[in-house]
Amino acid sequence: MDDRKLKILAAVVDEYIRTGEPVGSKAVASQSHINVSAATVRNDMAMLEQLGYLEQPHTSAGRVPTFLGYRLYIDQLMDPPDLSDEEKLRLDEMLGGEDTPEELLVQNAAAALTELTHCAAVVTNSAPRFSVISKVEVIPTGKRLYVILLITSNGSIKNKACRLEFDLSHEQLDFFTKYIDENLHGVSVEDLSEEMLDKIVAAVSAYMVSLSPLVKGICELSEDLRHQELTVSGGEKLLSCDDLDKMEVVRFIERKDELSELLEETFSGIRVRFGAEGGFAIGNSSMIVSKYRKDGKEAGSLGIIGPMRVDYKKIIPYVEYLTQKISYLMSGGDDDTIAGTADPMDQKP
Repeated sequence: MDDRKLKILAAVVDEYIRTGEPVGSKAVASQSHINVSAATVRNDMAMLEQLGYLEQPHTSAGRVPTFLGYRLYIDQLMDPPDLSDEEKLRLDEMLGGEDTPEELLVQNAAAALTELTHCAAVVTNSAPRFSVISKVEVIPTGKRLYVILLITSNGSIKNKACRLEFDLSHEQLDFFTKYIDENLHGVSVEDLSEEMLDKIVAAVSAYMVSLSPLVKGICELSEDLRHQELTVSGGEKLLSCDDLDKMEVVRFIERKDELSELLEETFSGIRVRFGAEGGFAIGNSSMIVSKYRKDGKEAGSLGIIGPMRVDYKKIIPYVEYLTQKISYLMSGGDDDTIAGTADPMDQKP
């Protein structure tokens, strides 16, 4: 891959993003920074196709980038411009100020991305797993039916209904509630190991084996808290996009939680992932996402999901700025939060 072929690849990607139409050699050769003939461009485009960076939808048509072409473009060729002061001011207004509640900050950021990019916004919240358990309560709700409430220090509330073999006496219920409170109150959600929960199961079962469903319910709620909460907004943007398969979009919306495992992986800066890589259910799509932090700890992820043919030069600076600003506001205006973030182009597949 010499510099000329890289320039031609970048020109094809830029033109295809702009027009949505297959790009021919004449269109590339007419650009001022491509100082070779259309025939040379055509030969280089054929070589780029052989290397897997371009493809030709129809025999007589021009070429379009593959996900490998987009990957090379994003990692090495793209040079996104800095946001202007006017753009930053607009994003600040859409996001909200220092008095805006944390949850609303992230919601506002997702709404801003949906409006500005015409893509769906994806948000994860990792905060529950960095909090501690503040209260566990068991509430009788019917014959042999009990609801467990698990509340964390950040205000997250999880509940689960459990059916027992028989109704508990006040003494039995008091024992269970007191034992669970003594062993889980103040424990970090992140520190809830299987070993710790197994010991609680064994101790409670030794007192009364029929209490096991309640302990199992607490274990399941704890597992939920250790996973990120995922929200996808603006799904209608995906359904109205001609570049995407409607049935794949519907399946994605129904099974969007499959994204959680991808977004739980640790990464720095901006991450770009393509559906064609098997990352999620929409084949001709891309996801651009970045982490936001609170007091130096990961607090969640924010980004967009759209067609592979999105304007990366425009969208990546938006995602970068919003996640940095959220981190800054959540950390009480600590400049070190932003100063310590990684290079926005530190991308991982």
